[in-house]
Amino acid sequence: MTLKNVICDIDGVLMYDNKAVEGAGAFLHRLIDNDVPVVLLTNYPSQTAQDLANRFHSAGIEVPASLFYTSAMATADFLSQQPGKKAYVIGEGALVHELYKAGFTLTDVNPDFVIVGETRSYNWEMMHKAAYCVANGARFIATNPDTHAKGFVPGCGALCAGIEKISGRSPFYVGKPSPYIIRAALNRIHAHSEETIIIGDNLRTDILAGFQAGLKTALVLSGVSQQQDVENVPFRPDWIFPSVASIDLAELN
Repeated sequence: MTLKNVICDIDGVLMYDNKAVEGAGAFLHRLIDNDVPVVLLTNYPSQTAQDLANRFHSAGIEVPASLFYTSAMATADFLSQQPGKKAYVIGEGALVHELYKAGFTLTDVNPDFVIVGETRSYNWEMMHKAAYCVANGARFIATNPDTHAKGFVPGCGALCAGIEKISGRSPFYVGKPSPYIIRAALNRIHAHSEETIIIGDNLRTDILAGFQAGLKTALVLSGVSQQQDVENVPFRPDWIFPSVASIDLAELN
């Protein structure tokens, strides 16, 4: 393999909450200084690219907003290729922003899509409206399947569960481990899967998504998955590193 492109997860790989993982800034700038195209990919839909760039800036890492790609952005990209422009949306500003940019009208009257992201204001009425619309033909789309974040904060997958039970229909999840978001990230940098590596901390999302999309994969042990977890999945990452600080770019070629 000749390494030409990198897709890198954020949380657990480059950041812990709002603090940088040791060596993350130096690793990113090695990529940038070597003109390696990079996508910083996250399943979480609640921050815009500029929000993420500001988060990195606050942690002492300067990277342009253009490097970030979120499940909200991927959802808007996916939907822009589908027929229909009316959506009932459960989510926060970043998701709404991306859908408006893609030309969507947000409504709960005969929507073409029900789109679920993440929000702290989820309530009975939202679940009722979403389930009713899905049961009556709206296509059910969700930004990511994560059930919870740190501290058992409910994630998108948890919000979808009630809608799914009531309507009897499952959503199409755009985010990892779906290979769709990997393909969309590749398209952003005009990259080919066989020349790209994904770096992540979660075997069941980052590494599985990369495997399914045909990328080389590197697991870092600074986040969710640990060395012993590798024995519990039927696939194997191509490389395993303690953290991004341990990655030698030459070793990936």
